[in-house]
Amino acid sequence: MSELWSHLVTWLSVHGVIPVLNFLHLAGLAGDPHDIAASLLIATLQLCIIGFIFRPLESIVPAEQWADRKLTRVDFQYTVMMLVGIFPLFSFLVLTPIANYFGGPDTGPSDASSSPLAITHWFPVLNQHPLMLFFVYYIIYDLVYYWMHRLQHALPWWWALHSMHHSTRQMSCWTNDRGSPVDGFIQSIILAVVGIVMGVEPDQFAWLMLFGELVQNFSHANVRIGFGKVFGRIFVDPKFHRLHHMLVDPERPTLHNCNYGQVFSIWDVIFGTALYGLAPRPTGVGDPLVDNDNEHGLIGLHWNALKRFWGAVRRPAGWKLGEVAFGESYRPIPIAEWEAHGVGHHPQDAQRQDADEELPMGNAESASTVG
Repeated sequence: MSELWSHLVTWLSVHGVIPVLNFLHLAGLAGDPHDIAASLLIATLQLCIIGFIFRPLESIVPAEQWADRKLTRVDFQYTVMMLVGIFPLFSFLVLTPIANYFGGPDTGPSDASSSPLAITHWFPVLNQHPLMLFFVYYIIYDLVYYWMHRLQHALPWWWALHSMHHSTRQMSCWTNDRGSPVDGFIQSIILAVVGIVMGVEPDQFAWLMLFGELVQNFSHANVRIGFGKVFGRIFVDPKFHRLHHMLVDPERPTLHNCNYGQVFSIWDVIFGTALYGLAPRPTGVGDPLVDNDNEHGLIGLHWNALKRFWGAVRRPAGWKLGEVAFGESYRPIPIAEWEAHGVGHHPQDAQRQDADEELPMGNAESASTVG
């Protein structure tokens, strides 16, 4: 498989990437054509898995029945644009030239393990066990993601961006990549720094990202699939993550402050934010200014998020931890003050399902971080 992958990357680089770069006079500005080809193939692989595996599952075992899927179209469009357009362009036409200007990406030690904080520096035996090393990398990577995700919900200016991801009323296998590019850039920088500190090689990091993205594509899918009482306490499944996206319940307004894990749900269990056993509920955000994202197309969706971000980041309230909604001029308002104005009451509230299969696990209803 490794040899086949190498041949595919080389073929696409020679017959696809290099001719296009030469035609656009970008050969001297972009990154390594081999890396660009690998990135495009990984994106294509991800799109094929989503489209040919996850999407059919949504028709076979749907968590929610929809009369149509019109609200998922913008997520599909953005996923394709992000994976085969925006992300490669940003990575290889913006980040790479900047890195080259400051000396290039290959000016440091060639051996990643030479980093004093690298995992293999402290445990060199892992060099002989690449699968175990990958697993250790991912444990640390996923733990960082968990805490970063909680901060996305707790820091108002970051929530102003991240709320675009949560505003969808029809969460599907295409929803994972629904997000503000500014939010994505911040996440990428944080996770990339963690990868560098751990000593992850660039090709390994690409596969770390792909694995995480595919798990998230699946966990966002509109399917009623769970991993059971044992594995469901370790790994994130669609039933678990759907509760993270559920619309706020006015009767239990902190119930949705749960299930922040990316791949491992064990972090939610350990840190008291796990919630299990509720029937599928409508997804979305109760704040009308955020819910308004659903009334816009691809451009308007992002413009809304940027307006919320600017309204929050320039005010002191945008830097105070806590759950907020957005008032006039997109001023962050603590949710306790906003409830009197009807947060959580848009038409989907009528669809809320109250059937609970078992008691919640963990401390989700009293969690201090919110979203």
